[in-house]
Amino acid sequence: MTSTVAGPVVCVGETMAALVPEPVGPLAGAAALRIAVAGAESNVAMYLADHGVPARWVSALGDDPFGQRVRAEVAARGVDVSAVRTDPHRPTGLLVKDPAAVATRVHYYRQGSAASALGPDLLDDTAVQDAGTLHLTGITAALSASCLLLVEEALRGPHPVSFDVNHRPALWTDGAAPGVLRGLADRADLVFVGLDEAQALWGAGITGPGDVRALLPGPRLLVVKDGGRAATAYDGPDPYTVPALRTDVVEPVGAGDAFAAGFLAGLHRGESVPRALRLAHLTAGAALRVTGDHGPLPPAARISALLAAPDEEWARTGAADTRSQG
Repeated sequence: MTSTVAGPVVCVGETMAALVPEPVGPLAGAAALRIAVAGAESNVAMYLADHGVPARWVSALGDDPFGQRVRAEVAARGVDVSAVRTDPHRPTGLLVKDPAAVATRVHYYRQGSAASALGPDLLDDTAVQDAGTLHLTGITAALSASCLLLVEEALRGPHPVSFDVNHRPALWTDGAAPGVLRGLADRADLVFVGLDEAQALWGAGITGPGDVRALLPGPRLLVVKDGGRAATAYDGPDPYTVPALRTDVVEPVGAGDAFAAGFLAGLHRGESVPRALRLAHLTAGAALRVTGDHGPLPPAARISALLAAPDEEWARTGAADTRSQG
């Protein structure tokens, strides 16, 4: 994967309709549910579009009102959805959020969904063939045997692959996640993984980004996120660590997707790895400050100023600064 990526970023994976308590609170006491859209890969595509990067989302939806809603909302964010298939026999996936003070629990209703029937033939679509980068996640690998084959075949293909480990324990019921996700990640060109995620998957002996790099030597670029503290990117053997911005977190769901989109956007426009990490943190902050998966970016002038700021200024910058100055 080069620092400047030609062609669109093609994001492949399931997007679901989401039911969210309104106002936000525990599901059991909800007076109403709001319909939203939720999908890791389409989240990445939408944030890429926000950054002005050509982004295409490729998937399948049911021939139902939820599918129509998902397609329309993703397209409204500036994402190319022309290659999204409509399956007349299978439904659009659904999730229900149950927010709590400590974390948000998610209930999935996606078994047998339209996207779960995707397979390697999708890679023959012209909408995939002209990709500058393919972005995939471990979520897709967990949906079905055919989806796992899709991810494996993409990793053998001609396109650079960005892979977010995105471990969802509820989707893995056979104990295969550690081995499968490690094998997939080590064959990708660019990998995103959380430090805590790596520890949960591959053992408590992982204490820092260097341990993750030792476990995954294959990717040319490896990005290890350490929560709200920092992120470290390995460009080959060389590590670059950039602290996260201080952010008042409203809800963490979607922040990892936003981070990946910011980093990919930085690469697409030829930024250095440290500046791509800064753009990733800025984009993640947009998701952290809203109840949904997608929040507004800081003003473009403020983003440019923060990307160019000395390290000391970056380190002392808080989330309020990213919102109020432009």
